[in-house]
Amino acid sequence: MTHSEALIEDQKNTSAGQSQQTVKGVIARSKGAEVETVDIVIPAPGAHDVVVAVKTCGICHTDLAYRDGDIEDAYPFLLGHEATAVVESIGSEVSHVKVGDTVVLNWRAVCGECRACKKGQPRYCFDTHNASKPMTLADGTELTAALGIGALAEKTLVHEGQCTVIDSEADAAASGLLGCGVMAGLGAAVNTGEVTRGESVAVFGVGGVGMAAIAGASLVGARKIIAVDLDAQKLERAREEFGATHTVDASGKSEEEVIEAVRELTDGFGPDVTIDGVGIPATTRQAFYSRDLAGRMVMVGVPGPDAKFEVPAIDFFSRGGALKPSWYGDCLPERDFPLYADLAKQGRFPLDKFVDERITLNDVEKAFATMKAGKVLRSVVEV
Repeated sequence: MTHSEALIEDQKNTSAGQSQQTVKGVIARSKGAEVETVDIVIPAPGAHDVVVAVKTCGICHTDLAYRDGDIEDAYPFLLGHEATAVVESIGSEVSHVKVGDTVVLNWRAVCGECRACKKGQPRYCFDTHNASKPMTLADGTELTAALGIGALAEKTLVHEGQCTVIDSEADAAASGLLGCGVMAGLGAAVNTGEVTRGESVAVFGVGGVGMAAIAGASLVGARKIIAVDLDAQKLERAREEFGATHTVDASGKSEEEVIEAVRELTDGFGPDVTIDGVGIPATTRQAFYSRDLAGRMVMVGVPGPDAKFEVPAIDFFSRGGALKPSWYGDCLPERDFPLYADLAKQGRFPLDKFVDERITLNDVEKAFATMKAGKVLRSVVEV
């Protein structure tokens, strides 16, 4: 939409009773500086835009990466993206949702027109949609919405395609986590790894994403699920709450010892599927070498820009199988979010167990420290 078209749309929406609003939101103003809760301005929705009233928003490592300048430097950022919200107002051409719908926000609103979408692979869409207009600070400074969402706020503006309708009776705090971290791990097991009933799985790193991968493997009937981590308390939670059948405490072990421990738990063969939930070279190598012959390795932990995964070419060739990166759990939000929200409501998927604390918008900086210390799977802001 051009600037003149946006002005025309603003005039239409204003005449229809819609106008800009001032609400509270959490911003990162500069690299590494503590976040602030400030007034932000939500413009009237463009033709395909939606204003949503945020109910809950999870605190994700990606938000911290935005604060610290590890993703881009287009400050100031409006943080937050793992959210459940209620549709408050809609643009003139919105047909996907209606006012009053309960939605989980997603950051992959596919275009339907690019070469990936036309090949039937919308999860790789090259032209995903975001809102047509920026939100701003009270002085008019444009905000960059984290992952095109910016949901650590009382309200936010998104494209209609970023809204996935779920059951209004679903637990809002838990359901919002499907918008990123839980879906990433769950999808790594179910969609990317294609874990099937009776298979064996090892998950390296059991933070929120790793726990979700374990829960996903359990949901589809994996026979043996091995959790690998340095933290004994996390390993205990993996077994007691999320479905791990075995654990490997990697503290004090060499890479080779970890690999051997995992293989020993699978009769010496190695798991059918290994999932790297960390993305550092050590866990990637462990996932690669511990899998069975022709086993599938999934990388869902996001590696740093300078990380390198180096193996002899003969090892890559001779082991066969597949090495698969998992982007957003290879999910389709319209298919997956309502499904897993319903399974959670039925008690068949432990979505609520990811919520370790419920906080306010003013607690976000403290929640970052708690997250960095590994004390929680998710802190969730209730707005």
